[in-house]
Amino acid sequence: LWGATFVLTLLARQAARAVARRVTTVERVLFVGSDASCERLRTKLTAGGGRAVVVGRMSLEGAQDELADAAATLHELVGDLRVHRVIIEPSEPRPQATLDFVREAKGTGARVSLLPRILEVVGSAIEIDDLHGLTLLGVRRFGLSRSSVMLKRSFDAVGSGLGILFLSPVLLAIAVMIRSDSRGPVIYRQTRIGRDGRPFQIWKFRTMIVGADAMKPSLRALNEADGLFKIADDPRLTRVGRSLRRYSLDELPQLVNVLRGEMSLVGPRPLVGDDDARITGLDRSRLHLTPGMTGHWQILGSSRVPLPEMLKLDYLYIAGWSLWADVKLLLR
Repeated sequence: LWGATFVLTLLARQAARAVARRVTTVERVLFVGSDASCERLRTKLTAGGGRAVVVGRMSLEGAQDELADAAATLHELVGDLRVHRVIIEPSEPRPQATLDFVREAKGTGARVSLLPRILEVVGSAIEIDDLHGLTLLGVRRFGLSRSSVMLKRSFDAVGSGLGILFLSPVLLAIAVMIRSDSRGPVIYRQTRIGRDGRPFQIWKFRTMIVGADAMKPSLRALNEADGLFKIADDPRLTRVGRSLRRYSLDELPQLVNVLRGEMSLVGPRPLVGDDDARITGLDRSRLHLTPGMTGHWQILGSSRVPLPEMLKLDYLYIAGWSLWADVKLLLR
């Protein structure tokens, strides 16, 4: 019953989303805030493939003293652009003007959302506290408690052990394919930076020709990622290696790293030394957790996510960790 319920729930959600995409129109968004934040929102909506599009932008900066003019402009834009949702970025110089403008936005009949910058470092793991009528956002401590660390490690040990056991035929078949396709070792080992900055040897199935690392400087001009070295059609890949990369099967030997405690099933991506050296200051808090085989960055497409966004995703993962979040990421 549990198994059938789980499968049918997944299928029902897929079907419901497919129907919803067909019968609902694309949500038209009016953004109120800075141009930089508006462009960032557009990029997020495009990358996420969501059913929403930014159709206009206005700013409160030039109309802080004349709220009536700003409200009139808002009502005019909502009507002319057929806006379904108004997203407002709070204005720091005049917070009261922002509050008044939110009330005006609610009066247009459109849905209203806020884009507070504080959530970029707090995430969704917040509590609403009431202090004699004053609403506060409660932020929980950063990092995992001792019991959470033990729970996560137990989950990793059991998961990696079962993974190696049940996937051993697949691992053996891949090893034979690599051997028959090109000369060189089956397993590729590379030094990565792990928890608290400690280096370790990551295990992967070899997907490139022998001597691929020495060719890296000559291929810098082909780099397609912002901050890290990524080439979609890497000329160093072997024929079998391309297939392994396409389905991320080259990552399976990292189950051994997880079993040894050097990695986790889910966590921040371990970087090579050169890339890790570029991360400084508070961004190095991403090393507070054991690096993972997968995570938010990998699911979104590592070559499409710039380095600053990757760091933010890692920070928010640590700030809002839960075992259920790990399970959902593994299923995705």
